[in-house]
Amino acid sequence: MLRVTLNSIMFCAIASSPLIAQTIAQSGAGSGIIATSGFDSLAQSPGIVSNPLSQPTLTPGALVLLELEGRFSQAVAEGGGKAFGSWFAEDGVTLNNGKPAILGRTAIAAQAQWDPKTYQLTWTPQGAQMGPSNDMGFTWGHYEGHSKDKNGEPVVISGRYFTIWKKLPNGTWKVALDASAEEPPPTKECCTLPKP
Repeated sequence: MLRVTLNSIMFCAIASSPLIAQTIAQSGAGSGIIATSGFDSLAQSPGIVSNPLSQPTLTPGALVLLELEGRFSQAVAEGGGKAFGSWFAEDGVTLNNGKPAILGRTAIAAQAQWDPKTYQLTWTPQGAQMGPSNDMGFTWGHYEGHSKDKNGEPVVISGRYFTIWKKLPNGTWKVALDASAEEPPPTKECCTLPKP
């Protein structure tokens, strides 16, 4: 009985913490973390969010960001470019290898026109950090894009990504910046001189 009472007291103390309560409230289904028409009710993909038991240093803020990233990835897997563009803030920015920056959600949505039946973009977050004010943070990880060339042969691109998230005044979270870079060449390949 004492153990049950102590556990109940500990849960109430933890849940009453403003940061924990905010994180729990924001993590729940339909909480308004994401305000993207048609995509906000998607369940989080299994395996996307890191297990806090295996990474005890993850903060509640990092968990919120990893959940956002998982929902973003799931929405894009199902909705393609249209879903991708919908996750950005009005003043969002994308930076991609060898291409000029794209500024603003409207321009990003205009560029992101791929169909998930012909191009599949997937990614896995590998880390996250929330800022001290709990209204901005970032995630990073590995991405892959799968398509086919004009002969029907598979084409795979891969690399690293970095996403900056910001909390809007209405409490929803949006992507402020998404940047990606292709994987570097295998070790020593970049620095080897051609043989005569």
